Amino acid sequence: MSRRRAAEKREILPDAKFGDVVVSKFMNSVMNDGKKSVAEQIVYGAFDVIAKRTGNDPVKLFHDALENVKPQLEVRSRRVGGATYQVPVEVRSTRAQALAFRWLIATARARSENTMVERLSGEMMDAANNRGAAVKKREDTHRMADANRAFSHYRW
Repeated sequence: MSRRRAAEKREILPDAKFGDVVVSKFMNSVMNDGKKSVAEQIVYGAFDVIAKRTGNDPVKLFHDALENVKPQLEVRSRRVGGATYQVPVEVRSTRAQALAFRWLIATARARSENTMVERLSGEMMDAANNRGAAVKKREDTHRMADANRAFSHYRW
């Protein structure tokens, strides 16, 4: 990390189909080896499956799923006098969004459906209904922060 100044954030253009910047960021997270067209096919395909199965707006369901996966608290290691404590801290909104993306994609990749489109749509629908592996990951993170509440006075 640079000591001189913080790196300036790049402006991300909204996606072509829905005009949503968050969907565009999610697409960039899904992307592997710079293959954006493949990532687009996966995300838009998942949205089509969601629209077919639920009959609702897939972008709204995607945002609901993100809100259900975003963590409010996490633990960070803090070294004090030779001992390392897990100190609970609040998560910044940008980091919460990045973690939600990461957890949704990782849990979707771990699912057992045949194609990535099916896996991602299934995980998003589960997350929107407050169940699934990504929501469990958020719950585990909150539980860990709650268990280490005694060390919150070491916050920096």
